[in-house]
Amino acid sequence: MSTGRRSAGLLLFRVTAGGDAGERDVEVLIGHMGGPFWAGREAAAWSVPKGEYGPDEGPEEAARREFTEELGVPVPPGEWIALGESRQRSGKTVAVWALEAELDLASVVPGTFTMEWPRGSGVQQEFPEMDRFAWCTPEQAAERLIAGQRVFVDRLRAQVRGAAASPDA
Repeated sequence: MSTGRRSAGLLLFRVTAGGDAGERDVEVLIGHMGGPFWAGREAAAWSVPKGEYGPDEGPEEAARREFTEELGVPVPPGEWIALGESRQRSGKTVAVWALEAELDLASVVPGTFTMEWPRGSGVQQEFPEMDRFAWCTPEQAAERLIAGQRVFVDRLRAQVRGAAASPDA
């Protein structure tokens, strides 16, 4: 069993008609990472709502917990679609599921964390885990998401488009 750090998340999406041909596409809900390190950064400063979990918690449980903690709202009902895992540059392995659902961004109340800031000052400050959220096209998400998470949007998009092309769809 791997002893490396593991993280799990839930990527909300909604189906749209995209492109000139009106083919099915998606918009995904991502969040800008909070705290002083990410302030003022846009490119590669957004993430799927996710978080770490230990050996006593399963990845699906962690994804549900982290979604609720980071957005302050319950996970919408619906069928989860496994998007697999990806190893991040940091060495962490991230597992993500997608869920088709609407979410009013005005209802979001981000969770917070506390850290010493400025470093070495002895002052503890509270920051939102994610300081804002946005529905993004795959192209917007590719610019905003940290590099190691872009694969999940690609996988979701392929599944949505593949389902539309399927004779059973």
